[in-house]
Amino acid sequence: MAGEKQTLAGRRNRGKLPSNPELRIVTLHAVTELAWWWYPALFATGLTAGFVDAVAGGGGLLTVPVLLATGMDPKDALGTNKFQSACGTTVATWHYARHGLLQWATLRGGLLATLIGALAGAWAVTQISPDALRPVIPVLLAALAIYTWLKPDLGRDARPSRLPRPVFAVTFGLCLGFYDGFFGPGTGTFWTVACVLLLGLDLLAATAYTKAMNLTSNLASLAVFLALGHVRFGVGLSMAAGQMLGGRLGAQVAVQGGVRIIRPIFLTMVLALAAKLAWDSLR
Repeated sequence: MAGEKQTLAGRRNRGKLPSNPELRIVTLHAVTELAWWWYPALFATGLTAGFVDAVAGGGGLLTVPVLLATGMDPKDALGTNKFQSACGTTVATWHYARHGLLQWATLRGGLLATLIGALAGAWAVTQISPDALRPVIPVLLAALAIYTWLKPDLGRDARPSRLPRPVFAVTFGLCLGFYDGFFGPGTGTFWTVACVLLLGLDLLAATAYTKAMNLTSNLASLAVFLALGHVRFGVGLSMAAGQMLGGRLGAQVAVQGGVRIIRPIFLTMVLALAAKLAWDSLR
């Protein structure tokens, strides 16, 4: 008798949405298709963000709001953003490497440390909330922007390193890799400034170094989102196509223009990111 009741209940509930609200959202977003006009808009957003990101970072300021505007679940938006961003960063990194700005043999320690840190950060964010960082990061970013503004020669020329490269690679790889996996905004800024101040790199070389490390932490975080099923490939591929084109163009402009091009875009994106995070923390 009990078995028959369960069978009848199963028939009655077949085809119904789950009662759990979170499951219901996932189900709805899994079957909902975007209107056709979203796809060229996503491509254009990826193109712009890829260009900016390749030069100075901060492309997520453009992509995440647009992905959320499509109505998809926030976790899907973040996972899809990591996917399309990784595509653009891959192309930008390759372009910097092709121009001799990356020597992979000297980057291995940093790449490995960044990978470990990013995986640990991505795991940590499933255990605790990163909300405590929200009011702190805008202040740090604003301070870095002011410091960069007051030092017009910062990163103009290469200088002697203040830290042995292996020590720098492991320390900042673990710390900033963890931060990128755990919270994320401003990671590229912290990498770039650290490379200039502590490794003595000029701004162009620091940007190239940053892209390689960003790519590593992006891929580590992406692996977590993929494992949890939070990547929308149709949306992501549309934006990734723009990202890859924008990443190539941005890296080419940065290589040709050097500090003269990178510095104003870098300052603009850091200030915009600081303002956005400050506004979000006050709401």
